[in-house]
Amino acid sequence: MIENDVERVIETLGKVTFEDQNILVTGGAGFLGSWLCQALVEQNADVICVDNLSSGLERNISSLLDRNNFTFINHDAAGPLSLDGRIDLVMHLASRASPFEFDKFPIQILKANTLGLWVALGIAKRKGARLLFTSTSEIYGDAEVVPTPETYNGNVNPIGIRGCYDEAKRSGEAFCMAYKRQHGLDVRIARIFNTYGPRMRSDGFYGRAIPRFIDQALHNRPITIFGDGSQTRSFCYVTDQIGGLLRFAWMDSADGEVINIGNSNEISIMQLAETVKKIIGSESSFEFSPLPQDDPKRRRPNIEKAKSLLNWVPRVALDDGLKRTVDYFISQPGLVNG
Repeated sequence: MIENDVERVIETLGKVTFEDQNILVTGGAGFLGSWLCQALVEQNADVICVDNLSSGLERNISSLLDRNNFTFINHDAAGPLSLDGRIDLVMHLASRASPFEFDKFPIQILKANTLGLWVALGIAKRKGARLLFTSTSEIYGDAEVVPTPETYNGNVNPIGIRGCYDEAKRSGEAFCMAYKRQHGLDVRIARIFNTYGPRMRSDGFYGRAIPRFIDQALHNRPITIFGDGSQTRSFCYVTDQIGGLLRFAWMDSADGEVINIGNSNEISIMQLAETVKKIIGSESSFEFSPLPQDDPKRRRPNIEKAKSLLNWVPRVALDDGLKRTVDYFISQPGLVNG
């Protein structure tokens, strides 16, 4: 299933290729990082994956471990890292990203997106490499402009429970632009909107809506909704996201650019839960809990810049992506919680 999706990503890339490039991916055993690693390995790039497996999973990269053009280094990306040889591209994804983790690991989240990015920028500077930083729609906070363009500066609570992630990513963007202005480093910043698909963690602690809903619905447990479910999100299937990131990393003309990458179709959390329940044929009820502090009311990207600069649009409809994700969860013994 994943192999077919990776093939689809590569097919959509056309002339975009990383063959014979040496690429460092921090957070490479995570959800998005492992997809990037696999697509790059299949394009015959030499990939170095750095991950301390604090939120990434070794099973995500298990199929790559015996490949000659893949190297895994178990290492905290926020710590010093010395690499021999040529590096052409650094992709910095290392960070915990679940709202359920914000009050458990705020320091680690801050370090990954500041000290970890500083290490990655230093490697890119020494090697003369290009750097892609995966930022987030969370830098916009509870946006007052929807659909939200890259020019919107955000509405963020720096001392709230989400501040460790929101402000770390905002600081990371400032780090990138500082290295560009002071050292002439080729950097590009991808603001990722909610992405889903195979390899998302399904354990309750991780807390992402789609895998949580799937896990609960598969076992006919109550589906937990925060607030009344009227808050909205825009969900991008993982193959679309990976295609956008690779196009962005590849384009010479994208140096210094900041681009939203996500799906612009907006759906309420309640509608999402109902859709998951319908796809699975579940008998789950709905259970409502208080809305977390500073939870955004709406989340929808303006993706006109991605369309014009990257010639990229999301292709996978939500229903299709959810069905693929459900099939993946069912196919993996022990992945969902019984």
